[in-house]
Amino acid sequence: MQIQTRQFLTTASSFAGQYSLQTTLSSPPKPQCSNGRIQQALQSRTSIQGSTSMLECFDFVLSDCLSRRAVKEGQMVHAQMIKTGFWRVYLRNRLLVFYCKCHLLRDARELFDEMPEKDVVSWTTMISGYSKMGFCSDALGVFVMMLRSGAQPNGFTFSTILTSCTGDCGIDYGRQVHSLIIRSSYDSHMYVCSSLLDMYAKAGRIHEAHVVFEGLPDRDIVACTAIISGYAQLALDEEAIGLFRKLQCEGMCSNYVTYASILTSLSGLAALNHGKQVHGHAIRLQLPAYTVLQNSIIDMYAKCGNLCYARRVFDYMPERTVISWNAMLVGYSKHGKGTEVVELFKLMMGENNVKPDSVTFLAVLTGCSHGGMEDIGMKIFDEMLTRKYGVEPKIEHYGCVIDMLGRAGRLEQALGLIKSMPFEPNGPLWGCLLGACRVHSNLHIGQYVGRQLLELEPENAGNYVILSNLYASSGRWEEVRNLRGIMEEKDVVKEPGRSWMELDQTLHTFHASDRSHPQREEVQAKVKELVSKFKEVGYEPDLSCVLYDVDDEQKEKILLGHSEKLAISFGLIRTQEGAPIRVMKNLRICVDCHNFAKFASRLCRREISIRDKNRFHHIVAGICSCGDYW
Repeated sequence: MQIQTRQFLTTASSFAGQYSLQTTLSSPPKPQCSNGRIQQALQSRTSIQGSTSMLECFDFVLSDCLSRRAVKEGQMVHAQMIKTGFWRVYLRNRLLVFYCKCHLLRDARELFDEMPEKDVVSWTTMISGYSKMGFCSDALGVFVMMLRSGAQPNGFTFSTILTSCTGDCGIDYGRQVHSLIIRSSYDSHMYVCSSLLDMYAKAGRIHEAHVVFEGLPDRDIVACTAIISGYAQLALDEEAIGLFRKLQCEGMCSNYVTYASILTSLSGLAALNHGKQVHGHAIRLQLPAYTVLQNSIIDMYAKCGNLCYARRVFDYMPERTVISWNAMLVGYSKHGKGTEVVELFKLMMGENNVKPDSVTFLAVLTGCSHGGMEDIGMKIFDEMLTRKYGVEPKIEHYGCVIDMLGRAGRLEQALGLIKSMPFEPNGPLWGCLLGACRVHSNLHIGQYVGRQLLELEPENAGNYVILSNLYASSGRWEEVRNLRGIMEEKDVVKEPGRSWMELDQTLHTFHASDRSHPQREEVQAKVKELVSKFKEVGYEPDLSCVLYDVDDEQKEKILLGHSEKLAISFGLIRTQEGAPIRVMKNLRICVDCHNFAKFASRLCRREISIRDKNRFHHIVAGICSCGDYW
């Protein structure tokens, strides 16, 4: 809705008899405005002496309108300004701020376009209004108009417009603004540079962000947090932690946003001991219980495998947002704790303070799937279809249901759902069903699904691996060789496996057939010793996990070099008898390494926890929490 000048004059006339600002204020209106009594302020009966008092009156009443987001009263003030003709640039800017912060952008733009004189505050306010509401192209358009008008942007203008340099062309616009910043000599301005490195980091250009950071003459907490957060958001966890340590040694004082960012990286690495230290440091600093920090702590403990600590933080939160609930729900679901997921979801619905969102239902459906609770999961999904919760199922939710049905062996039903759903099936969804076909040895559906996958994602090595395993388990070695030939022809390369564990506050990383670790000889000897010991009690290497066309003896040697086996063996060497072993893996754990871990747990009497790409595997006395389905 656009507010025209004529409309304002009409409004002014209607209020003139009651709310005259030309006859106000023998005493300041502060007591009336501070109590929200704007109309009384407008009805005061004594005359204002001088334009300064008039300006102060308008300014104060507008400030009160803004603080209370009192739209109607603010429009009354606007109308009185027009009627009285008291129309200074400063007051127009104040009105612009009012309309923008009340999200009345059409009204703000109408006022802006009618301004005969605009200063840098006018331009920056309009740009900021568009930017904060996500109208990036409009913000950029106003910025271009500003430059063409000859007006000179200041530091606040540059900082604001950089937040609108997003999307496909955002980095190109951002670089142009960056060059203008340099030409305008704002490249040493702390606030501008912080916005610059944030823009580059969010665009995935962390190198450019780091160059900006290194060029800062002084580094405040905002800049330090922005660069650490940039690394964390791009999952460059080790780099984020390394930079955090370096900056702390240089005297950086962290705030709650810094801690939230570094906890994200520690979650990615599952570095539990480091995470505990950061949590303890935040407590010692007596940081307020900001929800965003508490959410990060919950997420860190859950991803590091300590659900007890995560739930303790969750239970003691003074205020929970939907992100808080989701962090705890996702934690339970990744650990296969289906019962806990459903109980927590019921508690969330019972409290009725926070509405669930799309992520909530992804966590709940995944928890039901991993927990073998397909009937409850299907009931919740059916309720989503009837819009009971106000959340419309997306393709990701259908993927959870396909996975759930696949785990239960209901492959025909899963395939039927794929064909009937209102979305075009994507690679991850077909991948769920192919994995289920491998576990249940359903070659008929598996071949069909495999063809769909290879057509959709011909460069995804994981699809070839699962389909090859399915063929190998059915003795279809010719098809296995054909798949290998296709992979070689298309130059499809499987992402290298990597496993790591934290020991004595040091991360030890192992790659497939690793020759880089200082204790590599001892570790490889331990692997061979364990395999020999396990074979005596029934362990048989699963050669179908090797895609290379080599003889069985060579396949077994390749399996010995898998990163999971190296990490588990290292843990058995370096930890005390009976101590738990926690390993992280960048990919889905293979069947052979999963079997190896189960034998290691039973015969070495260790609790082994493995976090792979999909979920946690808690193995106790040779039994895994995943039920051998992952």
